Amino acid sequence: MPEIDAVLAAITAAVPGVDMRIGADISALHPGEHPDNLGGSAVIAPRDVASLSTIVGICAQADIPVVTHGGRTGLVGGGISVAGEIVVSLKNLDRIIEIDPVGGVAVVEAGVTLEALQQAAAVHGLEPGIDLAARGSATLGGMASTNAGGVMAFRNGVMRHRILGLEAVLPDGGIYRDMVRVVKNSAGYDLKHLLIGAEGTLGVITGLVVKLDPVPAASATALFGLPSTEAALALMGLARATGRLRACEAMWSRYFGFTAQHFGWRETSDATPVHLAIGLGGETDEALLGVLAGLYEAICEVYPDTTAVVAGSVQQAHEIWRLREETALMYRAFPAAPSYDISVPIDRLGAYLARIAPSLEAIDGLSPFIFGHVADGNLHIVLDRPGSWMTEARRDAVEQVLYDGIGAMGGSFSAEHGVGSKRIHALLATGDPVKLATMRAIKQALDPKGLFNPGKVLPVA
Repeated sequence: MPEIDAVLAAITAAVPGVDMRIGADISALHPGEHPDNLGGSAVIAPRDVASLSTIVGICAQADIPVVTHGGRTGLVGGGISVAGEIVVSLKNLDRIIEIDPVGGVAVVEAGVTLEALQQAAAVHGLEPGIDLAARGSATLGGMASTNAGGVMAFRNGVMRHRILGLEAVLPDGGIYRDMVRVVKNSAGYDLKHLLIGAEGTLGVITGLVVKLDPVPAASATALFGLPSTEAALALMGLARATGRLRACEAMWSRYFGFTAQHFGWRETSDATPVHLAIGLGGETDEALLGVLAGLYEAICEVYPDTTAVVAGSVQQAHEIWRLREETALMYRAFPAAPSYDISVPIDRLGAYLARIAPSLEAIDGLSPFIFGHVADGNLHIVLDRPGSWMTEARRDAVEQVLYDGIGAMGGSFSAEHGVGSKRIHALLATGDPVKLATMRAIKQALDPKGLFNPGKVLPVA
């Protein structure tokens, strides 16, 4: 490709010593969650924002598409690249510039992983108020780009609610910088919200100001076995009312039985309809154990078949959360298993699950793995089939079941994973026409050539 070769030569000349991989050197990289992430003609990892701006400007002048990569943990094909495109990796923009314990903020570059920020903030008794299983590889820029949620979203909001300020390189190479460090900011349009959740289609996020919260002095974890979804929701409501709930993760029987068997968990029965892992935070261990005892007594008054295991050590707490977080086990058993990321209003959750179960069973006997963030209505539904099973007709049948009426009830077909390339058809099928038209107008205004992450979120015009 003479054109791409000329662009790469221009980049090398303009940014001496640039971290660039081409050809066989790309295959040495791990593609992450999608095998096609590294299909581009080059992977370039700039070491500063000025270099990235130069690279993007050169690509813009030559009409070369740019695909941004963070930790490559995305699950909807948002990082797929093809020949003729340049992948921009933010792995070298990984500095934690400042932790301000007085103001309760962190100033970071986009390539910083969530775990790295958690560890740096913990030194000051603080945390970023968001957590997810891929914390060790998910970058803050990528999390902002997909508006990630995680286990604490019901309490602290999603990534959009944790970001005060943002820096990004726009499709023309210009640097947008609005690194505000205060909560109160009414100075015109808050443009960072265009970039948060845009999945790299409007700009490359390079820097963030993230809100930090105090870490509780004590924590406690328990695993409840419950006779029904209604019982799980009732317990969740009781736990929220204590004001100490930090995590509330549901695992329905197929999923729980699968992970419990793998890890040899025998403390509770895998035949129980639903398990709820609850994490509390507060002042003392004794107080939290008292709260857990009160929750158990209260739920048993209505659902006497409830069982509970309280973690007696950090190790046992880890074992409980491992049952929920080791989702990779499903994909080893069912390679590339089709997965869905649904949000349902909490008061509709029980009825939703009761509706979809027999309808999925009618499609080739599907018995999906279901788990999720029950306190905010986010369900993860993974089919017990390999990806090769999924034909277009089967996809349509499954999505008819899962998405039917979801918009009318106030839910979403994509809770926290984004749209990427995998869910464009779902967005077009369920999205409000005015919203879609506005999205296209914004894309046209900021990226008129369609060079940033083409084929993601919105279809190529």
